[in-house]
Amino acid sequence: MKFGICNEIFQDWKIEDAMAFAKKVGYDGIEIAPFTLAKYVTEIPPDERRRVRDSAARIGIEITGIHWVLVQAEGMYLNHPDANVRANTAKYFCELVNFCADLGGKIIVVGSPKQRNLMEGVTFEQGWQWATGAFRNAVTLAEDRGITICFEPLAPSETNFINTAAEGIRFARQFDSPAMKIILDVKAMCSESKPIPQIIHESRGDFAYFHANDKNLKGPGFGDVDFKPIAAALKEVGYDGYASVEVFKFEEGAETIATKSLEYLKQTFA
Repeated sequence: MKFGICNEIFQDWKIEDAMAFAKKVGYDGIEIAPFTLAKYVTEIPPDERRRVRDSAARIGIEITGIHWVLVQAEGMYLNHPDANVRANTAKYFCELVNFCADLGGKIIVVGSPKQRNLMEGVTFEQGWQWATGAFRNAVTLAEDRGITICFEPLAPSETNFINTAAEGIRFARQFDSPAMKIILDVKAMCSESKPIPQIIHESRGDFAYFHANDKNLKGPGFGDVDFKPIAAALKEVGYDGYASVEVFKFEEGAETIATKSLEYLKQTFA
C-alpha cells in the first residue's frame, strides 16, 4: 500500500514546500487540487507544469494525480441543461487529462458535487445521458495519455447524482475503458447502508484509487471510523494503489493532520 496526501491541506504553502514536508513525513505521493495553482488549468502554462513535475522528481515524491477539478472553474457543469455548457465542460475535461499527464500524474478524481447536481426539471436519466456525453472524448484521450478518470460516488448530503459505489460502477462501466473507473472514499461510503468492507469487495476491479478520511470530515484516525477492517478488505481484493489522505476540516493544522494521519494508516495497514 502506498500513501498519499492532498495538497489543499497545506492551505497557503508553496507547492514545493508541501511536497517536501509530505516527503519528510513519509508519504509516497501527493495529490494536487488544480485550484491551488490557478482557477483553470488552461491558465497554467507548459513551463509551470514542467516546473511542478520537476520539483516533485527532485524532492522524490510522486504526483499521484489531481482532484477537486471543477472547483473555481466557473461555468463548468457536468449535466447542465444547456448544451453549450456541457460542450465547454467536455472540452475542459480533456484539458484536465492533458494537465494531469503533463504533471506526471495518473489519476483524475471527479467529485465536484456542486457541478453535477441534477438541476430543477432535469430527470436522472437526462442527467446520466448528459454526464456520459461530457466524458466521452476525455476518456478516449485518457487512454492515449495513460490517465485513469475516477468518478466519485458521494453522499446524498453532498449531491443528488450518483450516491453509491454500485451506481458509480454502472456509470463507469458503460465506457468499456480501462481509463474510466471509480474512486472509493471512506467519508462517502459511510453514507451507504452497506458496511465499508462489503462495498470494497463488491467494487473489486472497478475502483482505481482510494481516499482515506473519516465521516467527521477529518483525517483517518481523527474520528470513530475503524480502518482495520477497511485495510483488511483492501488487501483481500488485491488493491495495491494509493490510499490518499483527504480532509475537509483543517483545525489541527497541516503538519499535525499529515503526520498523525500517516502514523495511523501505517499502524493500521502494517
